[in-house]
Amino acid sequence: MKIPRSSGVLMHPTSLPGPYGVGDLGGAARYFLDRLRDAHQRWWQILPLNPAGYGGSPYSATSAFAGNPILIDLEDLAHHGWLEASELLELRQLCATLPEEKYVMEVVQPARLKLLTKAWQRWHAKGGNHEASYQAFCKKHIHWLEDYALFATLKEVFNDKAWTEWGDKALIARQPAALAKAYKHHADAVERHRFWQWLFFRQWHALRDEARKRGVSLIGDIPIFVAMDSADTWANREIFRVHQDGSFDVVAGVPPDYFSETGQKWGNPLYRWDILAKTDYRWWVQRIHMAMETVDLIRIDHFRGFESYWEVPAKNKTAIQGRWLKGPEQPFFDAIRRQLGGVPFIAEDLGMITEAVYTLRDHNQLPGMKIVQFAFDDGDPNHIFLPHTYPEGCVAYTGTHDNDTTQGWYDSATEEIRHRVRTYFQHGDYDMVWRIIQGLLDSRACLTVFPVQDIYPLGTRARMNVPGTDSGNWHWRMTESLLQMQGVWTRLGQLTANAHRG
Repeated sequence: MKIPRSSGVLMHPTSLPGPYGVGDLGGAARYFLDRLRDAHQRWWQILPLNPAGYGGSPYSATSAFAGNPILIDLEDLAHHGWLEASELLELRQLCATLPEEKYVMEVVQPARLKLLTKAWQRWHAKGGNHEASYQAFCKKHIHWLEDYALFATLKEVFNDKAWTEWGDKALIARQPAALAKAYKHHADAVERHRFWQWLFFRQWHALRDEARKRGVSLIGDIPIFVAMDSADTWANREIFRVHQDGSFDVVAGVPPDYFSETGQKWGNPLYRWDILAKTDYRWWVQRIHMAMETVDLIRIDHFRGFESYWEVPAKNKTAIQGRWLKGPEQPFFDAIRRQLGGVPFIAEDLGMITEAVYTLRDHNQLPGMKIVQFAFDDGDPNHIFLPHTYPEGCVAYTGTHDNDTTQGWYDSATEEIRHRVRTYFQHGDYDMVWRIIQGLLDSRACLTVFPVQDIYPLGTRARMNVPGTDSGNWHWRMTESLLQMQGVWTRLGQLTANAHRG
C-alpha cells in the first residue's frame, strides 16, 4: 500500500474524554473525528483494541482477535433499551469523584462490566440471541470467538487467575469432555461474552463508517507476540513453544536498547514458526484478516521479529542473556500476500536493527518508522532520525506511546541535547514542540503522526507508557476542555495544509 503525503494523530480510544470513567466508542470519538477532519488530518492511529491484560496493557491482551468490552458505548445500549437512564446516571456520579485525566481501571472497569451484564440480561430476555445479525457474527468469527468466550468465562470462574493456575488439569489441557462440560455448565456466561463482542464490533464498524465520511482512515496496531495468559495461547498451544501443562522454558524479549539497560523480558510465548509454516501461517492470516476488517493500515510492533527474535530463558530475571534466532522471514510475507492480496503494514523497525531487517522491510515495500526524539543523543548531523534525512517511504513521529511526551522529553533533556535541538530547528525553548511538529510536517516522509499529547503540548504527566515498568501506565485521558480547545486544531490544520498534507 502506497501511503499518500498526509498526516495523522495518535490516541487510543481509552484516552478520549467522557463522563463514564474511560474513553469509549461513543460521542467523544465522533467529535474527535470532527477535530481530525477540520485539522486536515487523514489518519487516526490507535493502540491494539483487544481486551487489556496484565497491568491494563493493550499489548498484553487476553485475545489477539477480540475487542475490549470496556470501549463499548453505554449510551448506545440505553438507546436500544438495554440500559436505564438511571443506571447511566449512577455511573456518571461515581466517575465524577475520579480524576478526569485518569482512567482508574480498578474502579471503572467493574462498574462498566456490571452495566454490560445488565444489558446482556435484558437483550437475552427479549430473545436477542436469535437475532440474525448476532447469529451471523458468531458464525463468521467461530474460529476465535468460541475459544475466547469460554476462556473469558473461565477466567471469571477462577478469579482472574492465569489459565496455567486454574487448578483443573483437564481444562488446562483442553480435554474435549472437560470443554464440553464447561460450555454446558457456563452457557449463559459464554453467551454474554459473545454478546459483548458482537456489540463491540458493531459499534466499531459504525465508528469506522463515520471516519470514512470525514475522510479519516484508521491505523491499527498488531503486537508480533501474544500474551502467555491469553485465549490464543490456551487454545492454540501447538503453534507456541509452550508445553501441554502450560509450562515454558523460553520467552520473548529484546536485549538492552534505548529504552532499557537490562533489555526487556516481555514473557510472551515464542512461536513454533516451523509448525505455522506447515499450515501456510493460517493463524496469522486469520489475525491479519481480522485487523484488515477493522482498520485501514496496520503497524506491526517489533517487525524485526519476523527476521530474527530474541529468545530469553524463562528463569532469567532480565533479558540481558539471550540469543537471536531466525524468524519466518520472506515466506511469511509471501503467504500473507498470496492469501490476503497485500501486506498493509507499517514496519516498527526501531531498536537494534540489522541490514537483514531493512532488506526484508524494503523487499516488501513497507514504510519504516522515524522517531525524532531519538535523533539528538550523539550529535550526528546526519542521524537517520533527523527530519532532513527522512526518505519518502517512512512514517515520522515526534514520539510514540512508549516515549515521553515531546514536551516532557525536551524539559528533562540535558542542556547539551537541548542545544542540539535548538540549533537544528533554529528555534528557542518557547513553543519548541510546535517547531518540531512543523519540521516533521515539512519533511519528505509520506506520513507524519503526532501523539495527541504533543499538539497541546503536554508534559510528562500525560505520558502513556514507560517500557519495562509494570504499573502506572495506560491510564492517561484527555479532558473535555482540552478536546474543545479550538486553537491547537486550527494551528495543526494550517501547518498541515502548508506542508501539502491536507
